[in-house]
Amino acid sequence: MEWITQPEAWIALATLTALEIVLGIDNIIFISIIVGRLPKNQQQKGRLIGLGLAMLTRIALLLSITWVMGLTAGLFSVLEHHVTGRDLILIGGGLFLLAKSTQEIHQSLEGSEEEKKRTSAGSFAVTMLQIAVIDIVFSLDSVITAVGLAKDVEVMIIAIMISIGIMMVASKSISDFVEEHPTIKMLALSFLILVGVTLLAEGAGFEIPKGYIYFAMAFSVSVEMLNIRLRKKPATPVHLHPTMNIDGENA
Repeated sequence: MEWITQPEAWIALATLTALEIVLGIDNIIFISIIVGRLPKNQQQKGRLIGLGLAMLTRIALLLSITWVMGLTAGLFSVLEHHVTGRDLILIGGGLFLLAKSTQEIHQSLEGSEEEKKRTSAGSFAVTMLQIAVIDIVFSLDSVITAVGLAKDVEVMIIAIMISIGIMMVASKSISDFVEEHPTIKMLALSFLILVGVTLLAEGAGFEIPKGYIYFAMAFSVSVEMLNIRLRKKPATPVHLHPTMNIDGENA
């Protein structure tokens, strides 16, 4: 516990906590949308268990960091690209996100009422299994980032616990806001498709800076928030200025 007296450890803790929250945005969006298919009385429970699974997954990966770093070793080559275990996980996760997001968009826009009811009554265990699978994909980069920023495993674990705790507090508000605004939900699903494409690209060996992705997300959300705010304002009729009478003398 020597790290407690080291200022750089506290700086690493604060930085890592903020990064974990940022990197967990796509995770909490996915959890919020997929849990929205559960019955109302199970949704909050599903959100908390889903985020709890995310925390346990990240801590487990941290404690098995040797295995995680071993995923960067090449397994075989395709078109001069050395495919690693991490690449296979990213490609699988990207395909899963693309399929799940596309299916969700279809059901939200064109799905029949019977189809929506059948999907919304889905199994709680199946939903948690889907969350657990995607948590592994979302946790890989988070864990690798944590290892690069902090030297002590305790600091990494505390940062993960704090960030997940903040997400748990905010999860219901985020989920309710997404459900109340269909355009936000469509944007969130579009973000997940974007993340899925990014995971596929990274798995294929193309490095896409995360800053571009998060900037696109933030800009789109900002525009839509302005639209929502404008729609709440009552329409004010345009008043024309009265015509000015000009008499002969002033003319």
